[in-house]
Amino acid sequence: MNIIVSSCPSSCGGSMPSSMETVPTDMVDGFGSDDDATEGPGVWGRLFPIGSSFTALDLVKEQYTFGRGDNCDYQFKSPAMRRHPCFQAYSKLHFTLVQEKTSTGTHVFLIDMSSNGTFVNGEKVGKGCKQVMGNNDEIALALPRNKAFIYMDGSCNDDSDLPEELRQQYTLSRILGKGACGEVKLAFEKGSCKKVAVKIIQKKKFSAGGKQQLDNVSRQVMTEVNILKSLKHPCIIQFENLIDTSDTLYIVLELVEGGELFDRVVQLGKLDESTAKLFFYQMALAIKYLHDQNITHRDLKPENILLVSDSHETLVKVTDFGLSKFVDSQTMLKTFCGTPTYLAPEILLTAGTGAYTKAIDCWSLGVILYICLVGYPPFSPDRKDMELGKQITGGHYDFPKAYWSSVSTGAIDLVKKLLCVNVKKRLTVTEALNHPWLQDEGMRRKAEILMHPGDGMLPPQTDCVVS
Repeated sequence: MNIIVSSCPSSCGGSMPSSMETVPTDMVDGFGSDDDATEGPGVWGRLFPIGSSFTALDLVKEQYTFGRGDNCDYQFKSPAMRRHPCFQAYSKLHFTLVQEKTSTGTHVFLIDMSSNGTFVNGEKVGKGCKQVMGNNDEIALALPRNKAFIYMDGSCNDDSDLPEELRQQYTLSRILGKGACGEVKLAFEKGSCKKVAVKIIQKKKFSAGGKQQLDNVSRQVMTEVNILKSLKHPCIIQFENLIDTSDTLYIVLELVEGGELFDRVVQLGKLDESTAKLFFYQMALAIKYLHDQNITHRDLKPENILLVSDSHETLVKVTDFGLSKFVDSQTMLKTFCGTPTYLAPEILLTAGTGAYTKAIDCWSLGVILYICLVGYPPFSPDRKDMELGKQITGGHYDFPKAYWSSVSTGAIDLVKKLLCVNVKKRLTVTEALNHPWLQDEGMRRKAEILMHPGDGMLPPQTDCVVS
C-alpha cells in the first residue's frame, strides 16, 4: 500500500515509510465534531501530518516550539525523522506557532526560526519573520516539497452537509481534482490519520435515463462495491469504502501522491521510451487483471493513470475503473469521457448504444502509449482536414518522422496493433503483454520491484542539502 499512515495523539505506533511528496491542501472540513474523541475541549487548532515521519498535534497552549532541540514542545527526533535526508537541515528551533489576541481578533502566527527555511504553502517565511496562518495552510521544512503538516483552524467547521457516517470516519480536506464524474477530496481517517481520497459523485450525473436509471444505480451500488473491494493488485487503486446516500455517492479510495500520468507527460513534453515501456507494462498488467475479473474499464485515459511518486521510475495505478459499472453506455459517451479522444471507434460508430467488449480498453491503451512516446495524441479535434470522429472511426493517424524517428520499430508496431479499427484484429491485453517490445527482462525486473518491494525497503527520497 502507498498510503501514508501517521499516528494521531490517540493512536499507537509509528508511520509507514512513504514519499515525502504530498498533495497540497487548503480546505479541511469537520474540525471539532462531537464524535471526534481525540479533540479536547481547549483545542483551538490541530496539525495534521502529511509527511510520513510526523504525527498529529492538538494545539491547546498559546505557543508551541518545533525543532530538533530537547526543549522544543514538538521534537524532530523520532527514528523515522532521523533516517530522512532532510533531518540534518532541521534546526534545533525550527519554527514557532503562537496564538495572539489582537485588536482585530485572535490570530495564529508561524515564526520562522531556521536558516534553512520554513515554508507556508510553498513560500519561504524567512528567518525571524512571521506568517499569519489560515485554515489548512501547509507547512514544509527546509524544502518546499518536504511537507510536514496541515494547520487546521479550530473555529472552522463546515461539514454539516456531510452524512453522519462520513463525518464519523473521516475529516474531509481540500478538493484534489474535478471532472465530469464529480470531485475528489483529500481526507484523513479519524483515529489513524491515514490519508485517503474521497470521490464525491452526485447521483444526478446518472439520471440521464430518469428515475428508473437512478433507482437501478442505487440497487447496483452495494453489489459492485463488494466486487471492487475484493480487487487486489499493486497497479490498481485500492477501493476502501463507499457511503451511499439518497443523492450522493462517497467513494473512499487509496491515495497516491505523484500526480496524473497526463501531468507528467505535459511537464516533460514526452516520456523517454524506457519510462514509457515501464509505465505501459504496469498499465497493461492492471487492465489484464480487471479483464480477468470480467471488468472493463471503459474510460482509460492518462488522467486515470496515477503515479505513486515523482521519481523517474515509479509505480503506476489505474483508477476510476469501477465507475463504469454505475452508468450505461450513453452516459459514458456523453458525460464521463467528454472529448472522445480515447474512445474506441466501435463506441462512436454506435453512438454509445452498442454492446462492447474488453477490446475498447486495448484501443485506449494504444492511445495512451502513443501519447507517452511523443507527447501528443494520435487523434485531435484541432486537425483541419478531418473531424475527430472520422479520424477515429477510420483509424487515420500517422507517425511523422520529426517526432517518431527516435522511437523503436517495436514500440510503433505495438501502437499499430492496438489502434486497429477492426476489433477482431486488435490485440487483446494478453497479446499486448506478449508483444516483443515488452519482452524486456530489465524493465520487468524494475516493475516487479516497484509492485512488490521487499519488507522494509524505503522509496527513493530527494536529497536535502544543508545550507
